[in-house]
Amino acid sequence: MVFMKVLACEVFFREICHCAARSPNLFDFEYLSQGYHDNPLIGVQKIQESLDALEPGRFDAILIGYGLCNNMLNGLRAPADTKLIVPRAHDCITFFLGSRERYSSFFLDNPGTYYYTTGWLEHRERGGERPERKQGAGLGTQMEYDKLATQYGEENAKYLLEVMNGWTANYDRGVFIDFEFSRHLPCKETARQICVDRGWKYEEIEGDLSLFQQWLDGPWPEEDYLVVEGGQRIVPSYEDGVIQIDPVQEGLSTGAPVGGA
Repeated sequence: MVFMKVLACEVFFREICHCAARSPNLFDFEYLSQGYHDNPLIGVQKIQESLDALEPGRFDAILIGYGLCNNMLNGLRAPADTKLIVPRAHDCITFFLGSRERYSSFFLDNPGTYYYTTGWLEHRERGGERPERKQGAGLGTQMEYDKLATQYGEENAKYLLEVMNGWTANYDRGVFIDFEFSRHLPCKETARQICVDRGWKYEEIEGDLSLFQQWLDGPWPEEDYLVVEGGQRIVPSYEDGVIQIDPVQEGLSTGAPVGGA
């Protein structure tokens, strides 16, 4: 049994808690705002601030509950004395689908698809710090129109919705990722209605908790997780690994030559 810090996006709350209840390990949890995905420079800064505020030596490891997510992890540095465990995930959908392989297969076979989860729907309209919402999360509904109309007038509200919802032109289908343990919640009905409002086809697929569970339990095979030792930084990898240790930093720390001949 080990004691680990979980630092994750709030959209993972239910899935992490469900899997943690079945894990042999002990955890301290911290969840950050979903809104940081919309501004990755602010997001990585907030994650780093949380890491830097931790008591040295308190945890055996720190589990980072983020995918690369628009370079959200770029430059993130592990505390001097504690390693980070980071899934090799392009974005949060990889977590919900259970593996990079399933993620890649489903995305290639289903272009133009927007994905919904219980956590995304629960937190999209919740209060709190939301830097901005590039993808228009929660926009386009009657409720959003009424809010804008009250503040800016009806004509301005129509224009603002058109601009903010321009991103939806890239999608024609919404898929809800379903888990048995959360089926008592009304989230599927919410996702279905959003798709109706946007004129999208609606579908459901079964989620997979395998990646969540192994991330919490260990061990962490190299092909699925990046282990970042104290003081090392994460940078994107443009190969299958998704993320890697900063190769310049590695070269400096090992005395290997850096740069060209």
